[in-house]
Amino acid sequence: MAVQDLTAPRGEVFAFFSDPANLEALTPPWLRFEVLTPRPLPRGEGALFDYRIKVRGLPIKWRTLIETFLPGECFVDRQLAGPYALWHHTHRFEDLPGGGTRMSDTVRYRVGFGFLGWVLTALWVRRDISRIFEYRRQVLAARFKPVPGPRTAP
Repeated sequence: MAVQDLTAPRGEVFAFFSDPANLEALTPPWLRFEVLTPRPLPRGEGALFDYRIKVRGLPIKWRTLIETFLPGECFVDRQLAGPYALWHHTHRFEDLPGGGTRMSDTVRYRVGFGFLGWVLTALWVRRDISRIFEYRRQVLAARFKPVPGPRTAP
């Protein structure tokens, strides 16, 4: 789980996160992330998105479904097709006392491929996911300014 406290109001942070056009800004350049879904992009529960990423130089298509969408509170995206046997990502948004927003992410994932998937996870996947969330933490800190204190680290 990753947690980040930001000084912006919850509605503003949620609006930024729930806009699929912002995914490109939140994804590190080394993944060469590209939204393939034609614009205007769908929003809310039931929305489907197609992307292309490059993982270690290999192009991979990825399709996700927004399976839960509670405006201002949370949304959940689930991979339907892509690099993982399981990808289930919950985004939660809460008001902080005195203003600001606590944003938390819970990601459940499994690589697949049996023992080979376990080896890949041990060697690269876990580290790559940590790098992706660290990049995102930096982008959000620059955009929304973090709340001072220890809760800005994942």
